[in-house]
Amino acid sequence: MTRPDRGTAMAASLARAARAAAVDPAGASLLARAHAQAMAPRTTLVGDDHHPTYLHPGRVPLILLRDVGVTDVEVLAASCLAETEDEELRLGDDEIRAAFGDRVAELAAVPLPTLEELAEVLVTAAREARLVALAERLDQVRHAHLRNDRDDVWRAAALDGVREVYLPVAERTDALLAQRFRHWSLAFARRLGTK
Repeated sequence: MTRPDRGTAMAASLARAARAAAVDPAGASLLARAHAQAMAPRTTLVGDDHHPTYLHPGRVPLILLRDVGVTDVEVLAASCLAETEDEELRLGDDEIRAAFGDRVAELAAVPLPTLEELAEVLVTAAREARLVALAERLDQVRHAHLRNDRDDVWRAAALDGVREVYLPVAERTDALLAQRFRHWSLAFARRLGTK
């Protein structure tokens, strides 16, 4: 007997969370389409549904739905489509714009963590854009310890980025996201053996 793909289970979980948050059927349909589009390159390029990047397009909107209470479906759709770590899994702006419109494309265009003036860009962004960027990065770093394709230099840089940029931005944006970044940075510093 073959086991079901975890991406299918994640799509169902996302649909349930949207229903629980009273997202209307049209909005839920948009969210499902965004999730499916973000999963397409993962199904092809990652393949392994236990790889840490595989479920990223579902975990990010779940953070916004469950932890922050976001119900704006364009923000949720953008959060499915945002990808800052793996370039080969990132959808093009034009592709997103054609399928979901200007606002979703703009919100999904999350600045990369390597951007030199990242803190300034995030702090001056609209709250919705900050929420997408914060939730996307939170999911990336929460799974940093599972990334066998990354070394401790990358992990240490991820920790520094959270401490120097994402946590301060989260503190200005959403208390629960700030709490989650704070908890992760303390736990991950212990894992890396740093302070």
